[in-house]
Amino acid sequence: MYFGAAFLGGVCAFLLFKAGQSTNVNISDSAAVQMENCNARSTAYYDAAQAGRGMQGDFVEASAKVMPTVVHIATKTTVRSSAVPPGMEMWQEFFGPNWQFPQQERSNVRQGTGSGVIVQPNGYIVTNNHVITGADEITVTLHDQRSFTAKVVGADPNTDIALIKIDADSLPIITFANSDDVQVGEWVLAVGNPFNLNSTVTAGIVSAKGRNINILQQKYAIEAFIQTDAAINPGNSGGALTNAVGDLIGINTAIASPTGAYSGYGFAVPSNIVLKIMSDLKQYGVVQRGFLGVSIRTVDAELVKNNSLKVRQGVFVEEVLPSGAAEKAGLKKEDVIVKVDNVAVASVADLQGIIGRHAPGDKVNVTVNRKGTEKVFTLTLTNASGGETVTTKATVDVLANLGISIQNAPEKTLKAIGKPSGVEVTAIQEGIIQKHTTMRSGFIITKVDNTVIKTADQFTDLMKDKTGGVMIEGMYPNLPGVFYYAFGM
Repeated sequence: MYFGAAFLGGVCAFLLFKAGQSTNVNISDSAAVQMENCNARSTAYYDAAQAGRGMQGDFVEASAKVMPTVVHIATKTTVRSSAVPPGMEMWQEFFGPNWQFPQQERSNVRQGTGSGVIVQPNGYIVTNNHVITGADEITVTLHDQRSFTAKVVGADPNTDIALIKIDADSLPIITFANSDDVQVGEWVLAVGNPFNLNSTVTAGIVSAKGRNINILQQKYAIEAFIQTDAAINPGNSGGALTNAVGDLIGINTAIASPTGAYSGYGFAVPSNIVLKIMSDLKQYGVVQRGFLGVSIRTVDAELVKNNSLKVRQGVFVEEVLPSGAAEKAGLKKEDVIVKVDNVAVASVADLQGIIGRHAPGDKVNVTVNRKGTEKVFTLTLTNASGGETVTTKATVDVLANLGISIQNAPEKTLKAIGKPSGVEVTAIQEGIIQKHTTMRSGFIITKVDNTVIKTADQFTDLMKDKTGGVMIEGMYPNLPGVFYYAFGM
């Protein structure tokens, strides 16, 4: 469940609070400074936990440290709909059942609330994407009751993290802990604004790590949540989950509940992922996501039995995608990934959490168990299109506008259609392509307005500058002939 406007489905529901329109703000990236100090702060935390006040009965000092850094967020979203004016139904009897009623447009303003955490003294605040998405107006109220209008710097639905900014200086900021060092059973605090009760602090323990609850419905969603039993309720979304000395270990994001209120299960995005996301959003306006190029699932007893695996924990490679990082490095189908950069991975969530902190072009060492023998491969991660360059906001915007996902066409596919190059459409979502053409997933784009298309990066660069009519030419691997699709930009 996301926190906010509640709706119930089934015996146990995940509830979603949605409330922004994205406006990019160009500034330099300074988030890495916090990452460099994570390990030092984490070590200090465990020293303090053993010897100090934090673990001996109260959280007074930690609460006083965190509360000034947590803000209240209020949103207003205008929802427009069409309705039949009152009294018009009687005319249908006269004109017949196929008569179209004249429509009257109505506007309804919906209000939402949530929380956020100040991460830079000059007004940068981290919150959840679902708190601010679609909002026409975002108001931030500080702990000292000052209010500001906020702008959206960027948002990432794949992790449900967003970065917003207010025009303020010398603000108190949260300190980051290294979420990799968080241990199941340790004390944590949840700080936020549940039910509009500002600056509420609750305590609990870490119940689990690396939880995947299948709540983020994005194609490239990353779920590696920290689970806690600290009381979290609607309005806590975007607030802080801290350790016993008040350092951030996660951003509270979801609860599992049959009622929409606290039932003992809360979930937070780990701070290390948050740091990566906020850094990318500040520098690029979009997240730079590294890809392994594999289809995977968590190893379980059934997999072990059916595939005669020699290891009982790890991530099973169901498919190695053509021309991806894994194929180029030498990974094979039925390999079991057991470590990344010498960090053990026990589940898909573990693997996604680690890789999700990396950008295209980064190198990672992947340890696999292949029929009982461990092998180490060095992979150079790619972007979603199969290239190794960073992704610009303009690229993301143009693909979202078209409503397609693409990658460099596999060599096997190109050979099948007799072309030296092309770009494969791997998925079609809502957008221009779906609305104005009959293009289907699997289509290989070979030309745009007579320009030969060689790579996915070239295609997006070309489409960014297109206006007016566009003609796309290409082929389907399983159908004869050349297909043409025309539409307007």
